[in-house]
Formats: sequence, C-alpha cells, structure tokens
Amino acid sequence: MAPVVVVDSLPTFVSPDVHREMVASTPASFNDIPPVLRHKEENVSVKLDPPLPEFTADDCANGSLYVIENLLIFMSSTGKGLQVEYRSITLHAISRAENVPSIYCQLDESPADAAAANEDAEISDMRELIIIPKAAESLEPIFEALSYCASLHPDPMDENDMDDDDDAFIDADENSPFETFNGTDGEELSEVGRAALAHLESIIYDPFEAKESPVDAEQLDDADEKKSDGAPQTKE
Repeated sequence: MAPVVVVDSLPTFVSPDVHREMVASTPASFNDIPPVLRHKEENVSVKLDPPLPEFTADDCANGSLYVIENLLIFMSSTGKGLQVEYRSITLHAISRAENVPSIYCQLDESPADAAAANEDAEISDMRELIIIPKAAESLEPIFEALSYCASLHPDPMDENDMDDDDDAFIDADENSPFETFNGTDGEELSEVGRAALAHLESIIYDPFEAKESPVDAEQLDDADEKKSDGAPQTKE
C-alpha cells in the first residue's frame, strides 16, 4: 500500500470506551477488534507539497481529522479523504510558521524494497503534509495522539538498532526545547541534508532563540572589579 492514498470512506474504528468493553468481554480473537480512534478534530484544512492531482485544493480546504491507531485519516467535506500510514511519517512537529499554527509532517514515499536495496541513499521521495486546525488549542491534543499512534508503528530498521537514540518526532512547542539534528559527533550533513535542515529551521518555531541576549561587557568588568576587591591580601 502507498504511504498516502486517496479514499472515499472511513475505515472501521471504535472509541476507547467501546474498545475497553470489547476487551473485557474476552473476544474469540483480539485481532478482530477494530482499531481505536485516539482523536477526532473537525474544521481542519490540509496542505500537500507536492500536491496530489486527484486531491484538489477544494478537497484540502475543510474536513475532519481522524487519528486512528492504524491510520491517519483526513476526510474532506467534499467526500474525498487522505489516508496516511504512520511508518511513512518520518517527522512531525508543532509549527508556527507564518503565524499559522499547524502540525508539520514529513512523509517518506520511497518504495520499501528500494530503501532496503540501497540503505546509503541520501535522496528519497518526500512529501510534506501540513495539518491546520481552526482552533490553535487543538494542536497539542492532535500532536499527542499522533505521537502515540506513531509509536505503535516503529520503523523495522530502528527495532534492529538498539543503539540508535535518534528521536524523529519533535515537539517544537513553546515549553519544549528540541534538536533539529541528532547525528553523532563529527558527523557532517550532506548538501541535501543541509538544505532540508535549513527548511525545517525556517518553519519550526524556536522560542529559546528569542530569549538569548549578549552579556553586557560593562557588567563583566564590574564583576571582575568586585572579585578583585574582595580577594585576600598577602603580606610580603
């Protein structure tokens, strides 16, 4: 299945309450229990870059977002929908670019067999998905639900590399510091990597940068004088 698919209907899902009831009843097979809807947000618009020809600007303008445990779904008011696999989301973050609060996602659309055949490839097919809720206060619930569901679908390569501490999911909210690059010491970005990093830094809000200010040189001089005045005197 492609990472991003245009659909015309929602998949089957249940609420957390219904899921608890189904589990408590000891079903014949737990595999038959539908996935859980972790968050639903109405009045949402999306942007795709590059866009999908079969999903027009009118389809992106308004709809509902469904954060389900197995799939991320945007269902447009036009009747069309976008279905995204969590394993294709290589990065998601809260963004405040251009004063438009949103959830920014990078989607890796490289074929799975191609990635396995060439693990050293630096360039992959990437699409950007931007989720824009009408209410800015909905960003945190969406982000938390998205992070939880994404954690249920780890990359198989990451599962085999227990020493990899990279965190591809970044919360760029005002109260959370973040690192845009987690490479090992001495590792340098390629030209493609530097371009991608510059793009991310331009759209993800860093509240700590604005708070940094240079120390006044006169204050340092005053501190040195006070330190020297209070130093003990030695006798010759």
